[in-house]
Amino acid sequence: MADRKASKTRETLETRIEVAVNLDGSGAADISTGLPFFEHMLDQVARHGRIDVEIAAHGDLDVDAHHTVEDVGITLGQALAEAVGDKRGIFRYGHAYVPLDEALSRVVVDFSGRPGLEYDVAFSRGRVGNFDVDLLHEFFQGFVNHAQVTLHVDNLKGTNAHHQAETIFKAFGRALRMALQRDPRTVDTPSTKGSL
Repeated sequence: MADRKASKTRETLETRIEVAVNLDGSGAADISTGLPFFEHMLDQVARHGRIDVEIAAHGDLDVDAHHTVEDVGITLGQALAEAVGDKRGIFRYGHAYVPLDEALSRVVVDFSGRPGLEYDVAFSRGRVGNFDVDLLHEFFQGFVNHAQVTLHVDNLKGTNAHHQAETIFKAFGRALRMALQRDPRTVDTPSTKGSL
């Protein structure tokens, strides 16, 4: 079986993002973005997705975190798309419900080859520490556009914004893990079209 690994670099006048992924890893994470809360969320994806993730992001944080967060999503999406390859033999679909105390989120993913994001999250407050939670939508939009996946993100319950965000990212990791798992019964592309 081919290694499902990839590395990508994105460099603009606003950011430089380096990402490496191993889809068949142990959940190891080495993440540096200058945004501790965001790093905590990305760590959830690695651990719960059992995906090894390395991210080194340098952005114009003196302006704000928008460019860094969005470009991490874009570059992570590019790396994941390359690592998964032609998608032969994967389950394709994944879903997860994850609770954390009062909060509950559901994430559903389809490695459809088409970008689509449905994001229904009403955070209880606008910031967790210094981090603007509106930027999480930008992360997922960037990821979806470049990973070429359909993604539904729904926070079903929650009054603590940290808990809401953490359940979303844990569920995202678990959904990726399910979708990317190799199906031992087939090596075919999981589509009646024959390609994704």
